Amino acid sequence: MIQSAFFPIFLCRKLTLPTIPTLFRTLPRFQSTMSAVEESKRAAAKVAVGNHYPKDARWVGIGSGTTIVYVVEAIKALGVDTSATKYIPTGYQSKQLIMSAGLTAVEYDSIPLGTVLDVAFDGADEVDEDLNCIKGGGACLFQEKIVAMQAKEFICVADYRKLQPRLLTNWKGIPIEVAPIAAHRVLLKLQELGSVNPAIRASAAAKQGPLKTDQGFFLIDAPFKPLLVKADIEAGQDGNGKDGVWAVDVLARKIRDIIGVLEVGIFHGQTGPQATAAGGIGGQRPVAAYFGMADGTVSVRKAE
Repeated sequence: MIQSAFFPIFLCRKLTLPTIPTLFRTLPRFQSTMSAVEESKRAAAKVAVGNHYPKDARWVGIGSGTTIVYVVEAIKALGVDTSATKYIPTGYQSKQLIMSAGLTAVEYDSIPLGTVLDVAFDGADEVDEDLNCIKGGGACLFQEKIVAMQAKEFICVADYRKLQPRLLTNWKGIPIEVAPIAAHRVLLKLQELGSVNPAIRASAAAKQGPLKTDQGFFLIDAPFKPLLVKADIEAGQDGNGKDGVWAVDVLARKIRDIIGVLEVGIFHGQTGPQATAAGGIGGQRPVAAYFGMADGTVSVRKAE
């Protein structure tokens, strides 16, 4: 049976709905909170683009998610000539966003062989103190990762809710893109690694079956205990899976090695500059992360 790891509690709990007067008294407060969150995203995007959008940029990666709307807005607000710039989207929706802004979208597989993107901007579902990220809540993780790893630097833009000390603090599971034929095998392997109730993500309309990515793959959301960062390992904690406790990089590799897995929604390891110094191209860990805070300021975290 296909189920969601995130929503089963709502299927078995009797909900008490508010009365209409109560609902309307609550609505302004809800709208105010959401407005503050959106403004925090806009502030983070403006600072990130201002600090990292290259002069005479030729190739720019544009990620997915709600924060990226404000990244494109900030790019347009720079007032620079974008006529010679190509923007590489990480999915269908980001492609539509690029074109709606009057910018030129180019599919990843259409860029000339060996092209290195000047920069890639993207959001995240959760970011830890080492700037490891969980991505894939919007179902674009594979394309997000290949775009990030083709760029000189990946810049993460998010709001204050996404910044946590450890991955899987608030975000409940690791998104994993898998071949449909192998999905149930992957579920069993994830359980062996200590995931509790990993599940194939369903479409918004249940009768449509599993959600499919732009690659036609399924997504599995796999809950684990909070993942250990570098400081935890240096302090002597065991991140090799004992009692279901994993270090970020170790678990990412373990999941990636499962036959049938296309990509894992953990972005870790080298940054772009680190990869370049080692003779490679691009890194999946952001060189910097910009968080719009609740008080209107922007917090900047830079990778070591």
